[in-house]
Amino acid sequence: MVQGTSSHAGKSVIATALCRIFAQDGYQVAPFKAQNMSLNSYATPDGGEIGRSQAVQAAAALVEPTVEMNPILLKPEADNRSQVVLLGRPRAVASAREYYRLKSRWWSIVTASLDRLRAEYDVVVIEGAGSPAEVNLRQHDIVNMRVALHANAPVLLVGDIDRGGIFAQLVGTMVLLEPEERALVCGHVINKFRGDASLLTSGLDFLHQRTGVPVAGVVPFFTDIHVPEEDSVGLQQAASPGTVDEIDVAVMRLPHISNFDDFDPLRHEQGVRMRYVARAAEFDSPDLIVIPGSKTTVADLQWLRAQGLAEQIESARRRHTPVIGICAGYQMLGVDLLDPHGVESSQASTTGLGLLPTTTTFFPEKATHQVKGRVTGGHGLLRDCLGAEVVAYEIHMGASSTTGLASPFLLEQRSRQPVSLPDGAVDADGLTLGTYLHGLFHNQAVRRSILACAGARRGIRLAYSDDGLDPNLEYDKLAAFVRRHLDINLIRQAMGLRQ
Repeated sequence: MVQGTSSHAGKSVIATALCRIFAQDGYQVAPFKAQNMSLNSYATPDGGEIGRSQAVQAAAALVEPTVEMNPILLKPEADNRSQVVLLGRPRAVASAREYYRLKSRWWSIVTASLDRLRAEYDVVVIEGAGSPAEVNLRQHDIVNMRVALHANAPVLLVGDIDRGGIFAQLVGTMVLLEPEERALVCGHVINKFRGDASLLTSGLDFLHQRTGVPVAGVVPFFTDIHVPEEDSVGLQQAASPGTVDEIDVAVMRLPHISNFDDFDPLRHEQGVRMRYVARAAEFDSPDLIVIPGSKTTVADLQWLRAQGLAEQIESARRRHTPVIGICAGYQMLGVDLLDPHGVESSQASTTGLGLLPTTTTFFPEKATHQVKGRVTGGHGLLRDCLGAEVVAYEIHMGASSTTGLASPFLLEQRSRQPVSLPDGAVDADGLTLGTYLHGLFHNQAVRRSILACAGARRGIRLAYSDDGLDPNLEYDKLAAFVRRHLDINLIRQAMGLRQ
């Protein structure tokens, strides 16, 4: 099990690396996280919904994701309220206090899911959440040390040295654990280190002497290996300055932005500057505007208006700047958003941005599917990819209808079942496009057609030097990097695995 001294310490990345390492070593590997709080989610092949980080870890382990890998997913809708997804299906909307009352009922779901994975796989790599040393939450724990004790799993404790205070983080966490919990910690991991590791020697010795637990590795900070971020903390980094010969893509940084790894391929495309925009002063003059997914469509649409961004988007579109809306962003582009069941808010109807003549109606049932299809709208943004295959996934509550507009995509497979369903809408000149397809930009032909159209307005042509980011290669790079810096033999020994 990989636990951390805090959120964003690097648990997900270390767990992902271990999934690939053990898979490379010939084991059947599954990831597991009892409870994940994230707006980044993913559709399993059978139409369940889990945290995106467990789907990433499953890909690193070379297995298909299942709902047992993340039996409880919390999707925040406000500061004190979340949608609760149990075994891939929405079951409740609960406040923090209500959720703590419900937790005890769901411990059996956690243990049953973990036990099933342990029976089916050689190795299960478990990820914790936040810190195991939150003493006020100990009695409600179903994700950290209670899980480790249930499985008798050796624990790696990860601390983030880049934030400072690493020794206080690790020693303090150990002090606050119960004796039976401390006994499970087999190694400390100092993560995100910059500089000369030899200068840490005295500190590492101190950690071992003070806690009785060896340091299993010092993992350097890296920027050249690309795996999806688990949460929006990673979006807080400032965008690098652009140049006049780059295509400027502005993604709206919605308060409840979801599935923001949709845009990772743009970030890594040469000649493209992808940046998040949260204020009107940051908007500038982008070549392409994207409104991403959100867990709270109506609230985030109101936020766009309050920030002055809605007006800037509408003005830019009148100047022929292309605009793409994905999932909730697609819903916002329409004329009307209807909520007869009170799914999104207390408002029965909300006026959209009016850039597409669509009407969205919210329903209590959530659509979660992996999909395959093809491009059918071959003009404007999609002019260079007519007929191209699209592999993506849907996670949304609501359906959008339109009259008189073509659909840019035709779905031919949904949750492994053959279908023939249109998706999305595109306007007459092909520069306003809405779709429910997450992962759209991961499809190279579609991504590069969109970028070519966006760049053409300023005479920019991208010179592609490779085939883009290969996730499988990135997992291999991550595994090789972590192998060099972690004592894998120590970890194997703690797990009872033969050399």
